[in-house]
Amino acid sequence: MAMAKRGLRSLAIAISIPVSLTLITIYCSGSSQNYKALPKPFWFPPLWALNFFYVASSFFMGLSSWLVWAEGGFHKQPTALPLCLAQLGLSLAWKPVVFVMGGIRLGLTICVAMFGTLVGCSRIFRDVNPIAGDLVKPCLVWVAFLTIINYKLLYL
Repeated sequence: MAMAKRGLRSLAIAISIPVSLTLITIYCSGSSQNYKALPKPFWFPPLWALNFFYVASSFFMGLSSWLVWAEGGFHKQPTALPLCLAQLGLSLAWKPVVFVMGGIRLGLTICVAMFGTLVGCSRIFRDVNPIAGDLVKPCLVWVAFLTIINYKLLYL
């Protein structure tokens, strides 16, 4: 029973840290008036959807990272932790760079780097725990869509 409680506590920490950091980033980025004011194509998501998927992606990455950690994957695969942390850092940097600082080109670079780190995480995580590798796939789809949005922002 004590081991199960410790596992649940570590799961809560693994999920709450990236989700909390993402929520802080969303809050500190403000309501992103820049995004609301842009003339956008009809298929651009509303700001609430952008923020929702931003948080959901952090949740999935936290969960998949915990699954890898629980199986000792960060010791078996020494590149897993740096890739995971790089992905988190890039994810946290994207919204302030694009919507607060207006760095759309830099944001595109961040998206491409984030996609690369997610591909690396997916491959390494899948070797340790197939479910963890599968949990990264929705994040890959989201970042691919985010890259398209960021690319289109260059020409608005």
